[in-house]
Parts: sequence; C-alpha cells; structure tokens
Amino acid sequence: MVAMIIGIVAVDRHNAIGKGGKLPWHYSADMKFFRETTTGHAVVMGRKTWMTLGKPLKNRLNIVLSRDPSIEPQESLLVLSDIDSVLSLNDSLTTDLFVIGGAQVYEAFLPRIERWIVTEVPLTVKGADTFMPGGYLDGFEERDLRKLEDGLVVRFFERT
Repeated sequence: MVAMIIGIVAVDRHNAIGKGGKLPWHYSADMKFFRETTTGHAVVMGRKTWMTLGKPLKNRLNIVLSRDPSIEPQESLLVLSDIDSVLSLNDSLTTDLFVIGGAQVYEAFLPRIERWIVTEVPLTVKGADTFMPGGYLDGFEERDLRKLEDGLVVRFFERT
C-alpha cells in the first residue's frame, strides 16, 4: 500500500504554475529539493507535464495519466488512462505517490492528497496561463516551513 499521496508544486505569488506549457522559472535549489524529495518514490503527472520532461525522471516510478496512445510505456514509465487505474496501483506500491502536475492532475487528485509540499517562488509570472486549482489548500494546516536559496520558501501542509 502507498504510504501517502502527496502533492508537490512550485507556485508564484498568484498560484501560477505554468506559461506556454512550461515551468516559467528555473531555480536550481527548487530542482534539487524536488529531486531529493521524490527520488525513490512514484510520481504521477499528466500528458503535458510528461511532454515537457520528455523522459522518465531517474530513480522514480513515472506514471503518466493519459489516453494518448502515442506515449509508449518503457522502463520506469507506466501510462494509465484514469485516476482509478493509478489508485488501484496503490496496492502494489511500497512508496509515497507524488502528484507533480499539471493543473488537471492536481484537480483530479485533490480529494486524495494527504499532504502538500508547496514551494513559493518569489515572483509574479506575467502572462501565466496555468494555475493551481482554487482552494487547493482548504482543509490543510501548515506544519513546517523550510527556506531554500534564492528566496524560495517551502511550506509543508497536512490534511486536518
């Protein structure tokens, strides 16, 4: 059984997470934190997030939520068509499942996420076109805070 379903995201001051199909910033401290936090676990993402990555994240089970038949399963990459398929996989996983985006996948997993790890990026992205679902932290309480380089703040939330 999965230990926990965890949402992990970086947001700007207005909860933007994307622009033009890409992450609208690059902070090496954020990338390092994400890698250290998710390595050894399973990550689930949507097709658009997968397309921006282009290859499986190392040392993680990568799950792409998509009905697109052109995405070929490969070593460390599963392609599943719906959230129920991901949840039924839980029985065979022994690691946490990190929901890593995008917005539609976060929305689909909202009722199931038990913990949020939110990196606050100290900027406002002009022209951002992808945002976190409204109220995604409703029913959660902040439990911890960690400061990274470059003014990044990571907040840890647990479902109350």
